[in-house]
Amino acid sequence: MTSSLPLRPRVGITVGDPAGIGPEIATRAAIRPEVLAVCQPILIGDPHPLREWAIRSGFTRELPVAAAPNQPEPDQPGAPWILEPDSFCSPAGRGSINPIEPIEMGREQPLAGLHAAAAIVTAVEGCLSGRLEAMATAPISKTSLALAGIQFPGHTEFLAHLTGCDDYAMTFIAPRLRVALLTTHVPLAKVPGLVRRADLERLIRLVDRELQRYGIEHPRIALAGINPHAGEGGLFGDEEQREMVPAIDSCRAAGIDVGGPFPGDTIFLRAVRGEFDLVISCYHDQGLIPVKCLSFGEAVNVTLGLPIIRTSVDHGTAFDIAGQGIADESSMVAAICLAAELARQRSR
Repeated sequence: MTSSLPLRPRVGITVGDPAGIGPEIATRAAIRPEVLAVCQPILIGDPHPLREWAIRSGFTRELPVAAAPNQPEPDQPGAPWILEPDSFCSPAGRGSINPIEPIEMGREQPLAGLHAAAAIVTAVEGCLSGRLEAMATAPISKTSLALAGIQFPGHTEFLAHLTGCDDYAMTFIAPRLRVALLTTHVPLAKVPGLVRRADLERLIRLVDRELQRYGIEHPRIALAGINPHAGEGGLFGDEEQREMVPAIDSCRAAGIDVGGPFPGDTIFLRAVRGEFDLVISCYHDQGLIPVKCLSFGEAVNVTLGLPIIRTSVDHGTAFDIAGQGIADESSMVAAICLAAELARQRSR
C-alpha cells in the first residue's frame, strides 16, 4: 500500500454461503449510506441473488456486473457493483465447475461451498493484485466447504493458504474489547497440548507488531490463563508456569508490554475497563464468549498477519432464517467500515 490510497478505498465483499444469509446482509450493507461514505463496496458472488436483494432492499438502480479477473470495472466511481467470480475452487485446486443444480436455501451442500470458495479466491486475488484495498467476508459453512472437497477448518486457514502466510491470528475487535486466539477451531480436549511457549511467543510478537501497524503505538497485551485462577501456582494445572510464564518473560525482555497469565474470569473485564489493548485467549470460546456477550453484532473478525486486509462478521450463516429478508446486516456493516479504516491506517 502507498499514500496514494483513495479516500474511499475499494472493499471487496464476499457473499459467503449462498444458502445462508450472506447474500442478503452483504447486499444490504453495501448500499447503506455509512458504508458508501467510507469506501466503494464491491460485492463478489453470483449476480442474480445480489440484484434481487438490492431490489428487495429498495435500491432503485441495477447493480452493474464485471466478470473476474480482467473485465473493465463499471464506470460508476464510488457506487456499489458486482464482481462475478470466473471459476470455482475444485477439490483439486483451481478449475472451472459449472453449477448444474439450483442452491437450496437453508442447508449445507457442495455447490454452496464451491460458490463461497470462488468468492473468497476472487477477493484474495483482487487484494493481492491491487484491484482491491481490503476484503470483508460474509459467513461461510465449514460443512459446505468440506462437502465441496475444500479441506480447511474455516476462513482464516483458507485465507492463509491462499496468501502463502504462515504467521497469522484470528482476532476479534469490538468497541471496547480486542481478543486474539491462540487456538481456533480445535476440540477443547486438545487445547492444553497446544499451549506451547514457542507458539505463545510467536503470537505475542505478531499481535504487538500488527497493533502498531494499525495505529496503537505501544500495545498493552494480556495473556489469559488456561486453568482456573491461572493455575493457582500449579495447584490447578501447570501450563501457565511451564509454557506461559517463559513466553511472557522472553517477550518482555524484547521490549513488548505483555503481562499475565491472568485468570480468565477477570482479565476480559479489566481489558474492557481500559487496562489492556488486547487479550490473548487460549481457546475459541474463552475469547468469543466475552466478545459476543458485550458486542454481538458490533464485533468484527480480523485476520492479523496476512499480507492483505480481511475482516468478517461475528456470526454464522443463520440457515434457519435464510431467504426470509429478516437478517440483521449490522455486523456486516461494521466489518466493511473497519476494513476501510484499516486500509487507510495501513497506508499511513
